[in-house]
Amino acid sequence: MLSYMSAKEAAQKWNISQRRVAILCSEERIKGAMMVGNMWIIPSTAEKPIDKRTIRYEKDKVIELKPFVKWVGGKGQLLDQLEKFIPVDGQKVLTKYAEPFVGGGALLFSVLSKYDFEELYISDTNAELINAYNVVKYNVEDLVDMLTTMQLAFLPMDENGRKYYYYTARDRFNSLQITDETAVEKAALFIFLNKTCFNGLYRVNKKGQFNVPMGAYKNPTICDENNLRNVSDALQNVEIVCGDYTLSKDFIDKDTFVYLDPPYRPISSTAGFTAYNVDCFDDNEQIRLAKFIDEINLCGAKIMLSNSDPQNIDPNDTFFEDLYKSYTITKVEAIRAINSKGDSRGKIKELLICN
Repeated sequence: MLSYMSAKEAAQKWNISQRRVAILCSEERIKGAMMVGNMWIIPSTAEKPIDKRTIRYEKDKVIELKPFVKWVGGKGQLLDQLEKFIPVDGQKVLTKYAEPFVGGGALLFSVLSKYDFEELYISDTNAELINAYNVVKYNVEDLVDMLTTMQLAFLPMDENGRKYYYYTARDRFNSLQITDETAVEKAALFIFLNKTCFNGLYRVNKKGQFNVPMGAYKNPTICDENNLRNVSDALQNVEIVCGDYTLSKDFIDKDTFVYLDPPYRPISSTAGFTAYNVDCFDDNEQIRLAKFIDEINLCGAKIMLSNSDPQNIDPNDTFFEDLYKSYTITKVEAIRAINSKGDSRGKIKELLICN
């Protein structure tokens, strides 16, 4: 004889709310569930359905979103490992996503491709980067037109012509202040320089001016218009903020998955690149960040932090082990530049720190 359980019993069994069980029943997503009087009863053998509030990943339907800029330390190669830490079916369902050091947004765009978070928040202190995100979100067609013009002009040129075009664009970029009138041009120049500069590096001098030389790409894709339009659509539900990561505190709560990818702590004297902005992210900043993580941990958020592993160079360096001794630290392998020469690359360990 078939036995039944109440919605309350199913909620306890599946670790979700009773209200959510009722919704799943009303959507006919629990086989054999029926309404008796004013309550749902469910076959005791019923399996918990996949909760489509969070996961909507179907390989034949997903539009793959890619970062529209290259970024030093980008997480594209680590996505499979990073995504293992995002709660999915069978765990607590989270409805909000925050990425306070968004950079190129490799994990963000994977999340936007595969998951259905109800609210999303990204931020960065790099004003030019955040301007580009906002222009992609709100003015993508104007941006595509401008980048297409740049691509058609730049690609047919010989090396000398390209150098003149590149350095003229770099001077123009450095001379422009971001305003409503210049936002699209500034974003187009930002993306053009990113696609054509040496190693896709974003670096500024002490005056805050972009100073990376031209790269040697034969046929760079300056305007990936399909991806830009898809990214624009995906960003419509994303709050974009220019500012310090601490501003995200008002957004973060117990229903939030938070990924933090700050400027890495240098692991050698020649690997000290943190100049995405004029301000330096030193050990005092790493300590300030750890205190912030302690604060959002208390509110119940699910947290994941990336950083370098200083033990690649010094096995006795326990800086992060001491700083995050109450968290879980996992070591993962990544291929990175291992000294000041960008073409000298090797496998190193990086840290994933989770609560």
